[in-house]
Amino acid sequence: MDALSIVFSLFALLFAITIHEASHAWAANRMGDPTAMGMGRVSLNPLAHIDPIGTVLLPLLLVVAGAPAFGWAKPVIVNPYNLRNPRRDNLWISLAGPAANITAAAAGLIAILLLR
Repeated sequence: MDALSIVFSLFALLFAITIHEASHAWAANRMGDPTAMGMGRVSLNPLAHIDPIGTVLLPLLLVVAGAPAFGWAKPVIVNPYNLRNPRRDNLWISLAGPAANITAAAAGLIAILLLR
């Protein structure tokens, strides 16, 4: 794998996990739990979400070895006692991350198709 592909793979992973975790944090804040907001996690700044092993070491080793980039970020902490309706709100908070990733992927696909 060439250097440009490695950089692109790692950038795409960092972008995806940042949007994913920031969406969980944003949804938790909207549902009444300010815990993630207080920790600075409602942010698209990747530095707020980096986990040394899951965001740096493992993805780098995988990409250099020729495997697909895979990793994780620090999880967003949610205090269910702050939520207005804990059962329903936890569902929406959980769905926020994957929904953000699907939306970003669709937007990226549309951009690629328009630029062709």
